[in-house]
Amino acid sequence: MESKGTTETNSQTDNKITRAQFTTKLGVIATTVGSAVGLGNIWRFPYETGTHGGGAFLICYIFFIFVIGIPVICAEFIMGRGTRSNIFGAFRKLAPGRKWYFAGYIGILASLMILSFYSVVAGWTIEYLIQSVSGSLALANPEDYHTKFDEFSTGNVRPVLWTLVFLLFNFLILRRGVTKGIEKMSNIMMPLLFLLLLVFCINSLLMPKAQEGLYFLFHPDFSEIDSSVLLGAMGQAFFSLSLGLGCMATYASYFSKKTKLIKSAGITASLDTTVALLAGIIIFPAVFTFNMSPAAGPTLVFEVLPSIFHHLPGGAVWSSLFFFLLFLASLTSTISMSEISIAFFTEEKKMSRRSATILNTAIGCVFGTLCALSFGALSDFKIFGLTAFNLFDYVSSNILLPFGGMLISIFVGWFVDRKFIKTQLSNDHKVKVRLMTLIVFCLRFVAPTGIILVFLNSIGII
Repeated sequence: MESKGTTETNSQTDNKITRAQFTTKLGVIATTVGSAVGLGNIWRFPYETGTHGGGAFLICYIFFIFVIGIPVICAEFIMGRGTRSNIFGAFRKLAPGRKWYFAGYIGILASLMILSFYSVVAGWTIEYLIQSVSGSLALANPEDYHTKFDEFSTGNVRPVLWTLVFLLFNFLILRRGVTKGIEKMSNIMMPLLFLLLLVFCINSLLMPKAQEGLYFLFHPDFSEIDSSVLLGAMGQAFFSLSLGLGCMATYASYFSKKTKLIKSAGITASLDTTVALLAGIIIFPAVFTFNMSPAAGPTLVFEVLPSIFHHLPGGAVWSSLFFFLLFLASLTSTISMSEISIAFFTEEKKMSRRSATILNTAIGCVFGTLCALSFGALSDFKIFGLTAFNLFDYVSSNILLPFGGMLISIFVGWFVDRKFIKTQLSNDHKVKVRLMTLIVFCLRFVAPTGIILVFLNSIGII
């Protein structure tokens, strides 16, 4: 049974569960979109698009967002709201007496691993934000930006410091709870993020070679579509929406009975894709205007873009706004990743929210420090030939995420009672459900097949 208002605790009273609940429709959309929107949209999407040839990749990416992304989001929504539980508890309640709940551990482990290395990159955005504001990011030659980033990232003090500072921001929001912390801050940060994106888009569209950049992004050359483009687009769609972690299931457990799940899933996927498109509109006109390579790869944000900002009128302002934008995007994602384990600790281990938040942050601090130092003092410390940062990135993104997403798809598509699915999608039969058959079909066949292909590609088998 749902709680009223802003109750932040879980308790058993007269067999009724009092549980936190998002209080507004804006809160539902802002938190779920915030969970999906992050560095995957603004940092990863542009360089993946550039690497895979532009428009052809974009078409494939949008296709997979809708045939895999929305059905899997719906699956997580069904599990979360239908059980009012964390991802571990959702599996346990929907399949009592079976071992499906072990799949919940995958999401919890993956969320902690991603929080650890993700916070390092988020810490880099704080460093670059401060340097942008101070004016020290204005360098003479493009090559100097590579040297500067290399010197900073291989250091042993500032990368660790900013990682811990970022985790402190994360902690301060989470400790306030679901409605006063997560929902309230998401309602502020997400509109601000979209506003900053639009400001940057206007600026990019006024650049001399904006047309060339837009042509590269939106003009598909279908002859370029091959297996690498398809698999890259599928992987980006999966990574961008943070599927397989249990983020969406955890947030859906705070939905009200009136929240329309299919509509919310569609809005979440659409706005997440919009952010990725806006990031492309920001970056590619600038890249072509300044004769940079659109296939610059992961260095695009921290080496190529600062060089571009330096040549713009008011470059320090643009650079400051951009890295503030990245900071906001990082924070909305880590909040949702942290809530996965916090919900698990409070509901399954009966910890107070304060203790659970401290434990989550402590884990992030320890492993985040290891990841930050893996570019410097611990660069020679390797497991299976990978540094701590690369190991956490590889295992979570290439193994745990796809595997977790596949299990969620198969579980809801094949093992969850169809009546339960219909009850959740129809809000207890109060709204019409026209897409249920298609969603279940995608969960049973399309999503698992696609995810298996991504998984096999990510580990080098195909």
